[in-house]
Amino acid sequence: MISPNPFRPGAGHPPPYLAGRTSEIREFERLLSQPVILTNLVLTGLRGVGKTVLLEGALKPLARSKGWLWTGNELSETINISEEKLAQRLITDLSVITSQFEVDRQVIEGIGFHPQRAERVVTFDHALMESLYRDTPGLVSDKIKAVLEATWHVVKPSGVKGIVLAYDEAQNLADRADRDQYPLSLLLDVFQSIQKKGIPILLVLTGLPTLFPKLVEARTFAERMFKVMVLDKLGQSDRKDAIEKPIATQQCPVAFTPMAVNEIASRSGGYPYFIQYICYEMFEAYLGMSDGIPNPGVTVAHIARKLDGDFFSGRWNKVTDRQRELLRIIAALPGSDEEFTVQDIAEASKQADGKPFSPSHVSQMLGALMEGGLIFKNRHGKYAFAVPMLADFIRRQSKEIVP
Repeated sequence: MISPNPFRPGAGHPPPYLAGRTSEIREFERLLSQPVILTNLVLTGLRGVGKTVLLEGALKPLARSKGWLWTGNELSETINISEEKLAQRLITDLSVITSQFEVDRQVIEGIGFHPQRAERVVTFDHALMESLYRDTPGLVSDKIKAVLEATWHVVKPSGVKGIVLAYDEAQNLADRADRDQYPLSLLLDVFQSIQKKGIPILLVLTGLPTLFPKLVEARTFAERMFKVMVLDKLGQSDRKDAIEKPIATQQCPVAFTPMAVNEIASRSGGYPYFIQYICYEMFEAYLGMSDGIPNPGVTVAHIARKLDGDFFSGRWNKVTDRQRELLRIIAALPGSDEEFTVQDIAEASKQADGKPFSPSHVSQMLGALMEGGLIFKNRHGKYAFAVPMLADFIRRQSKEIVP
């Protein structure tokens, strides 16, 4: 009988074993124990570091086990269009967890809303929530606050501890002054207001490293409103656990050799997605052979090259030739795996082949690369690659084009 592959490299798919995130889980448990919500959560890091997996696979079950309701979604870029669309996103997500709760008319009427429906049993479903939103006078923020307050009044009698609203890809949420739309500021203002009233609705935002700077830019009080967890690559011990424990847990008839484990740990860079990808492909390679696992060094190297094609090449093919020149200069910088400045790039370009880049040209091109999701700017005005191990990939590409 062929053993099923124990690894899951899909985007956001929970791995069979979540390695190296114990401290983050404990910190979230502390946030859930707050008597009054003073601190919300920002979970950030590069793609492939396991943000969505931690959110859905560990934090969500933990919150539910502690008596919290959980709802949320992935924020697409269309949410940026207007404050109204953000409000509809919140209402839709809240209604998923409230539609099972019957409405106590005295409670609802106590906050100034009088349901018009004649049924003997009324649930706080999307239609009723939408009606409350529309009938509440004032700005969009006033309407959302009314919905959130009513939501808590409806679910509180059931004994729940609170509500978690969790949004992934939250870096897509942005204010648009040119359209007089401020959905990000609106979100922060609303949650600060309801939490001041002691309503236990916890906000969890997950996204790329650009997320927290955007929050602070929108509202300076965001620095005091959030606990920021930055997920990084796994250490050596956790890398090996992520490789070996899924096989042991599922009692697979084969196991990676120590040489293969070390090779995977090294070539993955410690990024959980890359670990899952390489292990999955190696296991598939084994299933296709009759005489056992192939030579681990050759196999891992081969699969690492396949990762180049599946993960990096699509991004690389979208940039222009001139942008590639700039990226090659960046990848050759001594600190390219951490962070770099416009001046670093401009100075290095003078020593490289081809036409050098002026500081203004570098800034312009970095802006385009940021929009393409390859680069991000941190709070200190420095830049970094937004894709893990992209510098390594670029250096490999540079070697291939050398005559």
